[in-house]
Amino acid sequence: MGQIIGLITGILFGFLLQKGEVLRFEKQVGFMLLKDMTIIKFMFSAVLVGMVGIYSLAGAGVINLSLKSTNVGAIIIGGLLFGIGWAVAGYCPGTSVGALAEGRVHAIWAILGMLVGAAAYAEAYPALKSSVIGWGNYGKITLPQVLGVSPWVVIVAFILIGLGMFYWFEKKDL
Repeated sequence: MGQIIGLITGILFGFLLQKGEVLRFEKQVGFMLLKDMTIIKFMFSAVLVGMVGIYSLAGAGVINLSLKSTNVGAIIIGGLLFGIGWAVAGYCPGTSVGALAEGRVHAIWAILGMLVGAAAYAEAYPALKSSVIGWGNYGKITLPQVLGVSPWVVIVAFILIGLGMFYWFEKKDL
């Protein structure tokens, strides 16, 4: 049942990506040049809705949060590789698959690049595990835990920041 729900939510997310026009190469490049904030508005909205949904479900006892360890080395290296790949290909993983489904055949190169990158990571993992991935291991922590506040304080703060960003982006026609 979980896989069916995952498939349905994946299709819904792809539909929303298409309707939000974030699958368009021009939107991707516009964001990287800081001239079009459509992608950040879309993704930050998804993060905000996800934060509320996940903590609501956890609070109701429907789900249990399962955290991964915070490893600063892995986050920095992964973020750099993700950013470089996105800048070179013009797509991130979700938008590349969505763009291909939309008929943009050139997105296949981004997908192939991600598959090659994933294979290279799998091969390098044993060496990375004993070095970079272990740097700055802070365990399973969350921002509310670090700040010593309720998750809802952080969620409300993020919503207010998001609303301020959205207002500013619209005012600047971004």
